[in-house]
Amino acid sequence: MGESVSEATITKWVKRIGDFVQEDEAVVEIATDKVDSDVPAPVEGKLVKLCFSENEVVQVGEVIAWLEVDGDTGAEDVVGEDATTGETGAIDTTDEETAVEQDGDVLPQDSIPGADLLEVRAEERPIFQGGARFYSPLVKSIAHEEGLTQSELDKIPGSGAEGRVTKQDILDYLRTRGTAAGSSVAQNDGPGGEKASTVQPPEPLPSSTPTFSAAGDEIIEMDRMRRLIADHMVNSVKTSPHVASFVEADVTHLVNWRNRIKDSYKKREGENITFTPIFIEAVSKALKDFPMVNVSVDGHRIIKRKNINIGMATALPSGNLIVPVIKNADQLSLVGLSKAVNDLATRSRLNKLKPDDTQGGTFTFSNIGAFGNIMGVPIINQPQAAILAVGTIKKRPAVLETEHGDVIAIRHMMYLSMSYDHRVIDGALGGTFLKRVADYLENWDINREI
Repeated sequence: MGESVSEATITKWVKRIGDFVQEDEAVVEIATDKVDSDVPAPVEGKLVKLCFSENEVVQVGEVIAWLEVDGDTGAEDVVGEDATTGETGAIDTTDEETAVEQDGDVLPQDSIPGADLLEVRAEERPIFQGGARFYSPLVKSIAHEEGLTQSELDKIPGSGAEGRVTKQDILDYLRTRGTAAGSSVAQNDGPGGEKASTVQPPEPLPSSTPTFSAAGDEIIEMDRMRRLIADHMVNSVKTSPHVASFVEADVTHLVNWRNRIKDSYKKREGENITFTPIFIEAVSKALKDFPMVNVSVDGHRIIKRKNINIGMATALPSGNLIVPVIKNADQLSLVGLSKAVNDLATRSRLNKLKPDDTQGGTFTFSNIGAFGNIMGVPIINQPQAAILAVGTIKKRPAVLETEHGDVIAIRHMMYLSMSYDHRVIDGALGGTFLKRVADYLENWDINREI
């Protein structure tokens, strides 16, 4: 899963109980953040047990399924419960007690060591569905034990990542549940004239401001990735007081240099060199100059990041957005950055990113100039403290100072903008950092070898 990934959500079981699975064949589809991927079977064998249901969140390192392979005789591999349906493998019984045949004898279950692994659980349990939210097995278990309904669970405000309901959230709800219910008790006349209490459940709160549709409007449900993006953006605006700075850069030398070397570079490396790795190199240099921009906030503590991991905002064919991360970008050469950018961009569009590819970013870069935009004010990618955007490069007349006086010349100009968390980055630091990025681009060495 990668060092930065601690949990994943099971989105779909590709195989079911009783299916034979080949080695490296996909068994289950999982989601981490915005990356979907398959989990292949490490060996070939028969799938005999699923430990988690779809939409459940699983910690890295937990067993999610059992495979029976040649030579396996362990009791846990003989019978398993399909967590997705609640059904179990067949166990023959000779009477009301569960029994197992062994060497021709029928033995009571309680006489077999480890027979508790073969217990068939027939208890009716409500199946809590995640819908747009994910519920951990622990939260579902508490909800079941306390008799919560699906609608009650859905109304509990979540304080975890992406609005997820944590153990503390559900325990806090249960502590106030009786009080809330008591205030909703209505006294009605029961049989014989006595007063009977009827609990009126509270009305569900609207998830957002009500909207009204007119004839011809089309209602489109957000897909899973768009819901994650929406929640992440709303959370960022609620978390960080955003402030923005802007600078203009004359990148004529940079443009001329790239035009000169791009054909030979492609012939030698077999791929294009775009402006993006050049911008990321300048950002990485500036972050080394100003390490207090490469930070995160934890309450009243500032976490100064050791590594410079640059997230690269990438538009997908579906219209969604994903941010793969270039790890230790300051340690890569320009060729290395170019290959990393091209690789991540290609795998993003083909939905081939790995879970770890989007984790661990410390600063995000967005090239909105690719869409013809000259300027933008991006939203901070939490838990980072800043995000930088560059606009399109356009030819414009500009005043140049020369030894013979000022002249007007046609130059390649570009705007840079940066949004940053005003809790920890003030205007002086944010503005100076942004100007340093522009300086690295303006002072490009036209004779640089690559």
